[in-house]
Amino acid sequence: MQTLDRQFIDNRWQPSRGERRLAVVNPYTEEVLAELTGGHPDDVDAAVAAARRAQPGWQALGGTGRAPYLEAMADGLARRRQELAHLSSRNNGKPLAEALLDLDDAIACYRYYAGQTRALDQRQGQDVVLAQPGLQALGYLDPVGVVALITPWNFPLVTSAWKLAPALAAGCAVVFKPSEMTPLPELALAELALEAGLPAGVFNLVLGDGEGVGAALSSHPDIDKVSFTGSNRVGEAIMAAAAPASRAVALELGGKSPILVLEDADPERAAELVMAGIYFNAGQICSATSRLLVHRSLAEPLYRALAGRIDALRLGDPLAEGTDMGPLASARQRRAVLDYLAVAEAEGLAVVRDGRHRTLPAHGFFQAPVLFRDVPAASRLWREEIFGPVLCGRSFDDEEEAVRLANDSDFGLAATVVSGDPERARRLGRRLRAGTIWYNSVQVVPCETSWGGFKRSGIGRELGPWGLNAFLEVKHLLGPAD
Repeated sequence: MQTLDRQFIDNRWQPSRGERRLAVVNPYTEEVLAELTGGHPDDVDAAVAAARRAQPGWQALGGTGRAPYLEAMADGLARRRQELAHLSSRNNGKPLAEALLDLDDAIACYRYYAGQTRALDQRQGQDVVLAQPGLQALGYLDPVGVVALITPWNFPLVTSAWKLAPALAAGCAVVFKPSEMTPLPELALAELALEAGLPAGVFNLVLGDGEGVGAALSSHPDIDKVSFTGSNRVGEAIMAAAAPASRAVALELGGKSPILVLEDADPERAAELVMAGIYFNAGQICSATSRLLVHRSLAEPLYRALAGRIDALRLGDPLAEGTDMGPLASARQRRAVLDYLAVAEAEGLAVVRDGRHRTLPAHGFFQAPVLFRDVPAASRLWREEIFGPVLCGRSFDDEEEAVRLANDSDFGLAATVVSGDPERARRLGRRLRAGTIWYNSVQVVPCETSWGGFKRSGIGRELGPWGLNAFLEVKHLLGPAD
């Protein structure tokens, strides 16, 4: 068992001031993999001070100077792809095939932002066309400054790449706090930073939980921006902590995404897309399409197709070949899902598949895939994010009703439309209030497109040029025309 009682600050592993210890658990075997420091505000102070010292030099390198470091980070992840995927599966519980996809996503992200930071140099000093004669304006883009990056446990190395790569590309020095539940794969980032030769203080990794590290980061006077992905409860606390200093925040929060299956869809193909949208990563995805809206004429064949596919899912060892679904990431997350299932029983929801339809493995934090149908729109399971393999369905009679039901949510992160007519699917997708709409597709998220949502799903966007812009400030110089 590892003891993780040091923080990566100023390119050195330094003892943590934190005295509390947190268990890092393998969600399949339930064994303790490591003891982790809970962290301490003094650790945060040291990391922020190191980042503050490094910030001017890192900014001065310019995009062309920073790009090779991002390429080196990508190369390092590529070299260790198999090793880190196995480590992610052990720490998070996701099947190895999914962990390998995560690594590919992270590698592509660093490479993409290496290109973006090179292009950033070309955006500096551009003339602004002015109506006023005799006046010149030049536009520049400066890094926000020192940023705190706080990530969740469901996609180790991916969510960190979505934040770290654009922050470094923009010229920001970083203090990164990974989830205390899944720190093991993220530790490799410190090793990769050293291998890449990142200047001291540009990347700092501070281990711990919200009490020991997160609260101190969110309210630190020398942090210029906080970027957080996770629950609404924590995101709102971070925003409140940042408010007194008018500190910038970016929040990628919850979702309760719909998948609309129209009457002209093929039920078998629709079933494949529904399954991929909710049971991937055991439903622990902020964009999980956990609300199924199916045209009444297609409901019966679709539910039959889904029941057969749910029965065929193989739950087991995440590292075993052929496993379709691993355990939930923690005992706490399993309890949270079970609490919702108790609500479903109290509400008398109609069950298509649940734990009574299969035998779960003897150990591990497993939850059987669940499917309810004809769920009332007022049900807590229809309206609240469950973050587990629980799908709620209901029927609609026409497009207007489908759009109304889909948009009737506090969240607006993502949605999917399934139709035999791609143009119809695109037209309907334009009417949905969400940041990403897939049509006739699984949930692919290319680096070049944006990620983020409407309403309570967050503030700001990640990925694409928008992700880079999130870590930049706009500056104009004005004076007499030459």
